[in-house]
Amino acid sequence: MTNLKIISAKDASKKWNITQRRVATLCSEGKINGAEMIGNMWLIPTDAKKPIDGRITRFRPDIGAPVKPFIKWAGGKSQILNYIRQIYPKELGKTIKKYAEPFIGGGAVLFDILSNYDLDEVYISDINSELINTYQTIKNECTELILSLSVLENEYLSLCDIDRKKLFYTKRNRFNDLKMHQNKKNNVEMATLFIYLNKTCFNGLYRVNSKGLYNVPSGVYKNPTICDSDNLSNISEKLQNVQIVCGDYRKSIDFIDEKTFVYFDPPYRPLNATANFTAYTEGLFNDENQKDLATYVKQLTKIGAKVAISNSDPKNSKEDDEFFDELYSEQNITRIAANRMINSKGDGRGKINELLITNYHL
Repeated sequence: MTNLKIISAKDASKKWNITQRRVATLCSEGKINGAEMIGNMWLIPTDAKKPIDGRITRFRPDIGAPVKPFIKWAGGKSQILNYIRQIYPKELGKTIKKYAEPFIGGGAVLFDILSNYDLDEVYISDINSELINTYQTIKNECTELILSLSVLENEYLSLCDIDRKKLFYTKRNRFNDLKMHQNKKNNVEMATLFIYLNKTCFNGLYRVNSKGLYNVPSGVYKNPTICDSDNLSNISEKLQNVQIVCGDYRKSIDFIDEKTFVYFDPPYRPLNATANFTAYTEGLFNDENQKDLATYVKQLTKIGAKVAISNSDPKNSKEDDEFFDELYSEQNITRIAANRMINSKGDGRGKINELLITNYHL
């Protein structure tokens, strides 16, 4: 870049009439050709073109307001959504009119697709019953949920830090009690507590112990939004035609056909043998489970479905680890840079490579 004329991110923001933060984001996502970080500053060639803002050009006003995840989720895809959008099948919304996401998690990809594509059928699932109950409650009892969350938000915000912490552990105990004695009459309260704990716990984690009890400690927040009523209402509308299932990913086989785009975001393979991997359910997702998923992907490929998978890149910690390269040798593998946004240790956050795998050419 030394032979080129360059400008700063601040100058580029004025030139393109966007915020300096947006310029930095576009640089970090590789959307500005020739951009390079020197020290803590982005330097941009003066002849670089302003990227087309996909957030605006792809929005379809005829299919309602855009929606976003209602919870934080470890491994959530909001930070790499621009990369994932680039691997959507070109037929999506045209000849591909169905979408399935069997490891739904925070739903960033689901909500992006619901906000931008008019599809005939959508299927989501997860083995986390509390997560699925929350999706179902937003779909079927959103008014009651918003009212319940609003009451809890007002109570939380009125308290000092010490009393907020006491409230958190009281509600966590209540959540675990309901979890152990499941009753459909408590679905709204369970969903309320699920969202509340997510918004006020440490780092937005969902983790359970060997007994299945939620055990994340309290976080410290100044003014958290516990009840985003507009977003929840809009999500409720979007979910009306979505099939929501609590169960193993293989249950999706009856839904998926040659007109389906399937996105798998399974629990990531730990980057090393001693990684402090978060358990989202009582079970684990080990290498044998990863192999089983790859076998299922082959089954869906024979059906004719378009399949995309996300996972960690073992080469981050061991250059010669070919686990996924061998497992998905028949598929197309793309490595992208992603931020670790949720980690209990500050030095565990930062840029790492992740994998985007597809059974179709981009």
